[in-house]
Amino acid sequence: MNAYNLPETATMNSALLALRQAMHAQGYAACLVPTADPHLSEYLCPHWQARVWLSGFTGSAGTLVVTADFAGLWADSRYWELAERELAGSGVSLMKVETAASQEHLQWLANTLKPSERLAVDGDVLSSSAARALEAALGNAGAQVDYGVDLPGQVWTDRPALPASRVYEHTAPWACETRADKLARVRASMRDAGANWHWLSTLDDIAWLTNLRGSDVEYNPVFLAHLLLGEDSATLFVDAQRIDPALAAALAADGITLAPYETAKAALAALPAGTLLLDPARVTHGFATAPAPTVHKVEAINPGTLMKACKLPAEAAQIRRTMEADGAALCEFFAWLDKALARGEHVTELTVDERLTAARARQPGFVGLSFATIAGFNANGALPHYRATEAAHSEVKGDGLLLIDSGGQYLGGTTDITRVVAIGSPSVEQKRDCTLVLKGVIALSSAHFPAGTLSPTLDALARAPLWRDGVDFGHGVGHGVGYFLNVHEGPQSISRAAPTPDKAMREGMLTSIEPGIYRPGQWGVRIENLVLNVAAGNAGFGDFLAFEAMTLCPIDTRCLDLALLSVDETAWLNAYHERVRERLSPHLAGDALAWLLAATEPLPAR
Repeated sequence: MNAYNLPETATMNSALLALRQAMHAQGYAACLVPTADPHLSEYLCPHWQARVWLSGFTGSAGTLVVTADFAGLWADSRYWELAERELAGSGVSLMKVETAASQEHLQWLANTLKPSERLAVDGDVLSSSAARALEAALGNAGAQVDYGVDLPGQVWTDRPALPASRVYEHTAPWACETRADKLARVRASMRDAGANWHWLSTLDDIAWLTNLRGSDVEYNPVFLAHLLLGEDSATLFVDAQRIDPALAAALAADGITLAPYETAKAALAALPAGTLLLDPARVTHGFATAPAPTVHKVEAINPGTLMKACKLPAEAAQIRRTMEADGAALCEFFAWLDKALARGEHVTELTVDERLTAARARQPGFVGLSFATIAGFNANGALPHYRATEAAHSEVKGDGLLLIDSGGQYLGGTTDITRVVAIGSPSVEQKRDCTLVLKGVIALSSAHFPAGTLSPTLDALARAPLWRDGVDFGHGVGHGVGYFLNVHEGPQSISRAAPTPDKAMREGMLTSIEPGIYRPGQWGVRIENLVLNVAAGNAGFGDFLAFEAMTLCPIDTRCLDLALLSVDETAWLNAYHERVRERLSPHLAGDALAWLLAATEPLPAR
């Protein structure tokens, strides 16, 4: 036992022990630690990674709940194997949930907390909608929630500082719309909503609206800031030292003034009577409740979120050029990989990451990776969010499947692609899995659907070929992708998410299609292309949309059981490879061109 009267197992994690001591001293029965920051970002800068610091779990999603005698990490099926490995011996139990949208931790809290017991959660990192769900869950239990305390922050003595890197401008020709025009479009939506002000905290919405970029969050070219947009004014809450004088003058010319980052909530609290537009899913409870009662709130999705998701024709053209550059890098890499393996060179998952990153870095407009490369051989490929490290990685040798999920940030767009590579001689079962996944990709890629279709309703199209074999997977089929912004972007989501009106498919949206099959301890398969919503005509039943495949890279036919492909599926793959060959050939020479030509040889008609 120890001073806090905890079992010895609870002292194995010193961070948890410090948190429990603070809870005990301040009279809290439980502490809720979401994976979030004041901007509700998917990926967090180190300063906001309290959940990682407390639990040791490094996955990008999950919710931690700590009581005096229990700590649980609620994580969905993408992270189960990783969490089991990283939580071992930490004093934190893995609580398995099927999807990221699950709120089972709320029911657990409602069942565990007694009347009048107190729960601590930092309201500045909890979404307004999540706070409402928490209140509803705990209401019947009679427990109290204190949103005004950051217990992890109190005991995190070596907490990393906030980032201080420079903020820079995304300029023409890659920025295809001026800042002034974007501000005018969003203000028009404000007027339609009857709002005097609009509050934004989501970093990609702010970066898009201001045509600014940064490097505060790894892999995402965004910067920490809040923005208060008025009818004829705008205040950007960001450290002014991070913006050079010339850029500050350009912002001022567009009516944007700078204010210290830490004064954002006080500015909200000081708003005079009027109407404020905010998005409860994209603003934290702490900021949403900051305005005075005299400020009327209109709740709706940030208008810029929808504008950002629908790429302009000029942006689509830039993305096509970027996909050619990215595809050329991939061909160079795959040509090297095939030759290296044939020569018997020592190739590991880390080598794959290094070589592929280097190939992308040689392309024009490359800024960095869009996420940490996933290179998983055989059993490691069964972990959807696997990442090889110096301490734990595999050599690529023998027979099987190498799954590579990677992407780049370019001035003209963001890429995200997954391919599975045949290593040696894949088994019959592995080829069947690869073919089933490809059939799912083709089924959804070939779809035509009415404009305004709610994106989650398309999810089953990609799963149907797998379901026929009794196979399924735990993650969504597709996510939106930004334009030199976050690799995961809303509002559309081809998944099992609730089909709410804001998830309607619109022309210009860029979305991934990435079904998969994962056999724990054996292998994983995922094939991913990015597709653009394009007009598909109107035959008297309203406007229809179709998908244009934007990703340009061959699909390894050595992984396929061609007998399982229908005539139409074979024709789709041949047509896709013909387009890849036509678009990439002018960018390649030597080994890379030879590899492309061989990899895109048409399959025999069936």
